[in-house]
Amino acid sequence: MQCSPSLVLALSSLLGALGILLLCLNLRAPSRYGKHQEKPGKPWARLPARCAWFLQELPSFLVPALLLALRSPPRLEPLGCRLLCGMFCAHYFHRTFIYSFFTRGRPFPLQILLFGILFCIYNGFLQGYYMIYCAQYPKDWFTDFRFTSGVLLFLFGMGINIHSDILLRQLRKPGDHTYKIPQGGLFTYVSGANFFGEIVEWFGYAIATWSLPAFAFALFTLCFIGPRAYHHHRYYLSMFTDYPKSRKALIPFIF
Repeated sequence: MQCSPSLVLALSSLLGALGILLLCLNLRAPSRYGKHQEKPGKPWARLPARCAWFLQELPSFLVPALLLALRSPPRLEPLGCRLLCGMFCAHYFHRTFIYSFFTRGRPFPLQILLFGILFCIYNGFLQGYYMIYCAQYPKDWFTDFRFTSGVLLFLFGMGINIHSDILLRQLRKPGDHTYKIPQGGLFTYVSGANFFGEIVEWFGYAIATWSLPAFAFALFTLCFIGPRAYHHHRYYLSMFTDYPKSRKALIPFIF
């Protein structure tokens, strides 16, 4: 397989445009799952949260892994392959094989799940294809400020994301779907601490890889889960009279 710059540009542009479209749609009303699902829906049209998250996140890990395995020869050279494995695949390994087996969310609508699976296939292919077949870095890229700052930002965001997910999970006992006020960690300052962490994580990845597909994905992430943090914040304010008024929606002390 050879690199096609025009394919990378087209897929990245479409990803960015899709993110902006979802931003416009989701600012008006949140995606109807989780706490924003108006009605439970028919049982056959939903999957348990653990199964749904596993199926949705799996393509983001499996597609790049398959591209790496099918590469000839199948080794972690050049540098783009190592960055793909060490950052992108590492994130989705956690989301697929760890997070999904501990989550305690509500049953997931099949319609939302299908969209998520298709997106993860699309984005997994785009990120994997570019990093394996197109990305070129100088030998001293590991010492470049963009790489070091991006990796640190990625690890910082991933740490916030995982810690925030643990705090959310501890709010509920198994089988309990009652929503409570998140406490601790970055939730002291924002309602969407887990979302903030993931946004920071993917912008760190984009800086470390300095690639158009990664920046398109970071933009998509901001546009998709940023509004969700905003609607979560509004939900908490309307649901709990004792909700901290100083807490922001997504960005500490700002928004």
